[in-house]
Amino acid sequence: MSNKSSAVETRPDTAMETVVLPIRGMTCAACQAHVERSLRAAPGVRDATVNLLAHSARVTYAPAESSPKDLVNVVSEAGYEANLPVHTKAASESPEHEHTGNERRLLVTALLTITAAVAVMLVSMYAVTVSKPLAIALGVSTLLGMLTAGAPAYQRAWRAARHGTTNMHTLVALGTLAAFGYSVAATFWPALLVRHHIRPDLYYDSVLFILGFLLLGSWLEMRARKRALDAVRSLAELEPAQTRILRDGSELSVPTATVLPDDVVILHPGERVPVDGVVLRGVTSVDESLLTGESQPVAKNVGDTLIGGSLNYDGAIEYRATAIGAESRLGQILRLVEQAQSSRAPMQQLADRVSTIFVPAVIALAVATFVIWSFFDVSRGFAIAIAVLVIACPCAMGLAVPAALTVAIGRGAQLGVLFKGGEALERLAHVDTVLLDKTGTLTEGRPSVVAVKPAAGWTEDRLLQLAASAEQRSEHPLAHVVVRAAEDRGLILLPIDTFQARPGMGLEATVTGDGVLAGNARLLEMHNVPIAELPAEPGATTLHIAYKGAYAGTLFCRDTARADASNALRALEALHLQPIMLTGDTAAAAKPLADALGIREVYAGLSPEQKLAQIRTLQQQGRRVLMVGDGINDAAAIAQAHSGIGMGSGTDLAREAGDAILLHSDLAAIVAALRLARATRRIMKQNLGWAAGYNLLAIPIAAGALWAAFGILLSPAVASAAMALSSVSVLLNSLRLRRWSIFPAAAKGPAKAAVAFH
Repeated sequence: MSNKSSAVETRPDTAMETVVLPIRGMTCAACQAHVERSLRAAPGVRDATVNLLAHSARVTYAPAESSPKDLVNVVSEAGYEANLPVHTKAASESPEHEHTGNERRLLVTALLTITAAVAVMLVSMYAVTVSKPLAIALGVSTLLGMLTAGAPAYQRAWRAARHGTTNMHTLVALGTLAAFGYSVAATFWPALLVRHHIRPDLYYDSVLFILGFLLLGSWLEMRARKRALDAVRSLAELEPAQTRILRDGSELSVPTATVLPDDVVILHPGERVPVDGVVLRGVTSVDESLLTGESQPVAKNVGDTLIGGSLNYDGAIEYRATAIGAESRLGQILRLVEQAQSSRAPMQQLADRVSTIFVPAVIALAVATFVIWSFFDVSRGFAIAIAVLVIACPCAMGLAVPAALTVAIGRGAQLGVLFKGGEALERLAHVDTVLLDKTGTLTEGRPSVVAVKPAAGWTEDRLLQLAASAEQRSEHPLAHVVVRAAEDRGLILLPIDTFQARPGMGLEATVTGDGVLAGNARLLEMHNVPIAELPAEPGATTLHIAYKGAYAGTLFCRDTARADASNALRALEALHLQPIMLTGDTAAAAKPLADALGIREVYAGLSPEQKLAQIRTLQQQGRRVLMVGDGINDAAAIAQAHSGIGMGSGTDLAREAGDAILLHSDLAAIVAALRLARATRRIMKQNLGWAAGYNLLAIPIAAGALWAAFGILLSPAVASAAMALSSVSVLLNSLRLRRWSIFPAAAKGPAKAAVAFH
């Protein structure tokens, strides 16, 4: 991906930088924990999070004390391979080709090894007698398999041993080397074993089965990992490699990475929008579903914005490039998704603690098992100890949470929901109360001036002109409405000298040298300006205007409820979530809307400080609160709540305060975010339960726990097959989240806001 997201992020406020390093050689949770400990111990490193699924490490460090190259050396010293981040699209494509080649070689090697194991087993079982030459031939065949198929496992086990650690390959190496050594002794010195009451059994086939099933499991795991990361890959591939631009009157095709802001881009029907921009000429419709989750085509006219990565349908247009690379909407989305996927969920903490002691504990248990069984049958005890070594699966513990998290965050991004990370997703899954801002959340956010009530001595046009002049620097939704209303009447805005926003109340400005107040009743009361009694406008927001310290009149603005608001609120209640309206607007404006939407609890006329106080009150009552707002005006309230969702504005997504960002303003996306968070938490718990349950059951069974009651013992070959399938089962369960989808917008009733597996 060209310039899509810089792998090194600068944080000027903390003098820290963050880098994402690709890492090779990690195979289980023990590897992950070792790399993470090594990085955290490096000079200048504030934090390090290793993603086993994505084979990457996200490191926050002080550039004055360390550098990405130093961090690469730290990983190398820990026994693993790391590379500096690559930024070009061509470079990003090469790992994919390499991945495909490795995948094919892995499958072929696994199948050949298992075939060889079957052949060795059949010869051992059906030969009339396994003579010494035949046993030697079987041993040589097994040794060749160990040197080829087993070489990576032995190298990783040795590397871990040199650095004083253990991993999954430690167990495999110990098991296969022990089995091979026993078989060699049985081949060359059978009489010695018999004298010590030990059967000279051959385990050559078990060695090959263990290695073959290990490789087959790795192949299945590689395919599942690839599918788990498909969402990010599909986002990264949305940017076309080439872009047509208009330069000096000529149409040129240039690499997208070289496009500059203000370049004029030419877009034909059926092409993807290469970079963000604003339409200059032409009319078309675009598909933004892969970026925002919006299923319907969006019409684009002159002056409308285009999002890089969206698909142009039917019009040929020219547009001016605005945001490029990491600053583009797609770049921000991709960066946030990658950051979230490299984060750690609180549920992962138990697995991390277990993984640090898991392999040594299994080795100790295998030794104890051998010692105990040796009192009854040394040969059988040896086979059982090998089964204990190879059936244990630390990989499943390491992948349980990150696999589900990675798939869910990627899928959420495809549906227009950006989760900020594992902890954020877990918080969102626990909420029981949803606080909704009114303007722009429950309403369309496009109010209109429905009445102008001037005071004595004022006209409608003069009042509207003054109000619009004062509001022209404000970013509040009502400000744009007032300015637009004045422009519609052909009124000329007056010059403004000073401007000061008063959050939760309005603004103070100086227009042509005289003071103007525009806001709610609290603002005018604070300045001792009496307000005239006016007939109520049900559901309308009042904007009072004062000029030179005297009341000048009132504007009434009314917004309309979102078309999907009622269905979304019913869907929230179906999830046993209580919706509450929390707004700075007046009760007269908020109550009719709440009644129409069926919201029973309303807190109106609140300043930002009062919103915070109300959230704290609800929290003290034991409620786990979710605040939904625009992410900027409601940033403090979102930060105070247990969890927060920002309605995406398409500007600087990284500045949003919430745990999740909705890339479009469909309220059904709130329901989608909550259900997806709950489903992900459920999948993570299932994965952890399976990973822990598998090891808690499989290891005792391999140790012979069922022998006395049922006469059941597991051969090393069966144990290795179970180990290979354990981590794959965790990944496959996580991949169920890829099928999570929002029902199409055309659906009727509460189903519109529903989310389900398909």
